[in-house]
Amino acid sequence: MNDWERNRQMAPRIREQYPPGTRLELLSMEDPWSPISPGTRGTVQLVDDQAQIHMSWDNGRSLALVPGEDSFRKLTEAEIAAEQDTGIEEEDTGPVMRM
Repeated sequence: MNDWERNRQMAPRIREQYPPGTRLELLSMEDPWSPISPGTRGTVQLVDDQAQIHMSWDNGRSLALVPGEDSFRKLTEAEIAAEQDTGIEEEDTGPVMRM
């Protein structure tokens, strides 16, 4: 079996593991020309037919991850909640606009 066929067969499993919207953190990338820095986080956009995970990185880039070559991890629910925490307390009141 060639690489193309192996990746095509692996794609459905990768899609199931990393559906669109999944948050990932890069640990290392093997792309010498356009690497993303380790520790960069991003959101899965889609998994293509060759099992590449297309990302929207928080730094504005959009380079795909290649499972088996690049190293990454899924963020935990606690990490995602911490990202979404704006730091505004419920009792915090800002200016009120009145008409």
